[in-house]
Order: sequence, then structure tokens, then C-alpha cells
Amino acid sequence: MTGMEPIRVLVADDHPVFRFGLKALLANAPEMEVVGEANDGEEALALAASLQPDVIIMDLNMPGVHGLEATRRILQISPHIGILIITMFDDDSIFAAMRAGARGYLLKGAEPEETLRAIRAVASGEAIFSPSIARRVIDFFARRQPNTPALIFPELTEREREVLALIGRGLNNGAIAERFALSPKTVRNHVSNIFSKLQVADRAQAIIRARDAGLE
Repeated sequence: MTGMEPIRVLVADDHPVFRFGLKALLANAPEMEVVGEANDGEEALALAASLQPDVIIMDLNMPGVHGLEATRRILQISPHIGILIITMFDDDSIFAAMRAGARGYLLKGAEPEETLRAIRAVASGEAIFSPSIARRVIDFFARRQPNTPALIFPELTEREREVLALIGRGLNNGAIAERFALSPKTVRNHVSNIFSKLQVADRAQAIIRARDAGLE
């Protein structure tokens, strides 16, 4: 890419070791330049606005503003930025990431060349997924029939849909924990993930979403 402007990359991840390794990888790619790094979602929002990078490598589970919410808010203001999710979560978070506007979804642990290829693809406006994630998307649409519960909120895991259904019936966290024999902390985590993925602020909004969708 001699003579071309480098791909300007912002790295948003709350793990310093991962950021260090990613910066080292990109330092050896002459067509890429790390222009900033964020420790959490709030910092990612601020740096995206000030730096206007070509690509943001975004972790999902960060303190404060969740990676999905940061993605959605960044793209509302700067839709030209390509966001590549790189996460440990090999689950249905891919659907929430797609709805938020991310162009790519890779798992941490991907081969270096796969990561570089994904950054190039996202910078050029393409969509790209890790092989296992691509298979998940294909299998989802191949196996699901219309009007099955999973199609109501495909971004949620099966357990999260079950929790949301009970929220919709008015059950509190304690009652939900008893119903599924889960710890209160686990239920709180499920509820937090539901709020983030559905982009709702509280239980009242979640109840409205669940009931409007016919989730029972």
C-alpha cells in the first residue's frame, strides 16, 4: 500500500495485555497505524469523536458503557467509521453487534493474519466474521422456522430470552433466581446483558419490549 494513507485504528479494550499485543501486531503492518487506545466504553466514545479513526477494534465487555452501546452511539454520529468487534464471546452476541452496526466480529485468539485481514476488510466497507461465527449465523437462519421464539430477539441467548420472558411477567430477580436455581449475581448479569443488547434503560422498558414482541 505504498503511497496510500494508512488505515487509522483505535483500539478499545479494558485489558492492557491484549491492547499491547494488538499494537505490536499492527506495528508490523506498514499499512496500519494505531492512533489511540481506550480503556473503556466512555473513552472509546470520546476518542472516536476526536480522532475519527478509520477502524475501531471494539471489545464487548468493558466497564461503564458496554461495547455494543458504544458501537451504536459512535455510528450514530460517525457512520463512516468501521467497527470490528473482537471478543471472547462465541455466542449470539453477534446478532446484537450486527444490529448495532458493527461490520465485523472476531474471536480473541484469532490468527494474526486473520485479524489483519479483518481490519482491512472493515476499512474497505466489507463485513467479515470469524469462521465459527459465520457458521453460527448460517446455522441460525438455516435451522430456525418463522415465528420461533429465538427469532423474536436473536441477539439474546436462550437463557436471556427465558429471563426476559419472566421479567415481562413482572418477576423480580429473586423470583427469577429461584425459578432457574441460579445465584442472584448470575441473574443480575443476565438482566444487565439483556438491557445492553436490547438497548433499554430499565425493567419497565424491557417489559414493554417483551410484551410488544409477544414473548411469553
